[in-house]
Amino acid sequence: MLHALICTDKPGHLALRQENREAHLAHLRADPHVRQAGPFVNATGEMCGSLIIFETADRAHVEAFAAADPYATAGLFEDVRIEAWNRVVSA
Repeated sequence: MLHALICTDKPGHLALRQENREAHLAHLRADPHVRQAGPFVNATGEMCGSLIIFETADRAHVEAFAAADPYATAGLFEDVRIEAWNRVVSA
């Protein structure tokens, strides 16, 4: 089973994202259930959110990851969602 962690940054918080990026990337790399991850970008190409795909049936694991994410602890996110996801097509 897959879960998608979908996060939207607070407007005007790009500097906060950049300040915490290396810690966030280390947090991603430390989790063996992360399969894909990357930022959303706005019309000007600036990072403005995150999408992380986990391969785990354990929603609580994704919740714990999200709570401990350096971006979250820094107060970057305006909205955080966790959705179960059914991959139908893979390249």
